[in-house]
Amino acid sequence: MKYYQHHFEDVKSYLHHRPPYLLVDQVVSVSSTEVVTQKTVTGEEGFIKGHFPGAPIFPGAMMHELTTQSAGILIASYFNPMEEFNTEDPFFNEYALGVLVKTKHARYKGFGRPGDVLITTVSLNEQVSEVFDFSAVVKVDGKTIMKNGFQLMNIKSSVLQGTE
Repeated sequence: MKYYQHHFEDVKSYLHHRPPYLLVDQVVSVSSTEVVTQKTVTGEEGFIKGHFPGAPIFPGAMMHELTTQSAGILIASYFNPMEEFNTEDPFFNEYALGVLVKTKHARYKGFGRPGDVLITTVSLNEQVSEVFDFSAVVKVDGKTIMKNGFQLMNIKSSVLQGTE
């Protein structure tokens, strides 16, 4: 397993996502079968300010997105079919990596609040062609607050852009 401790700026070399939608702050470790990432909830995220007034929590849908972005880092690291990959110019790339094609299940068991550090562990269960089946766990202080399963796929960029 590669141990990275790459911070926010380095995360941008794996993903096309950019603030305010880029959720992963740091890559803790990544291998061909598992990625561990970190997100510190600041409370300044726009989606938290309205979710819920007086009791701010990190939305479950955003936790799901955090897991898929983390899985995208694994795909970009080990299953990128392109020799050159440019996260600043998506029109440069022949493929869009890690596009969500199926959500299998999600179970929420707790909350992420401002000041919490969300540790996300995503495991690659199976790869069939360009479809990747993942399971993920999000923890705060060692306690599981969310588990989910989903599939991502590498697709032609032209399909994602609607030009094919």
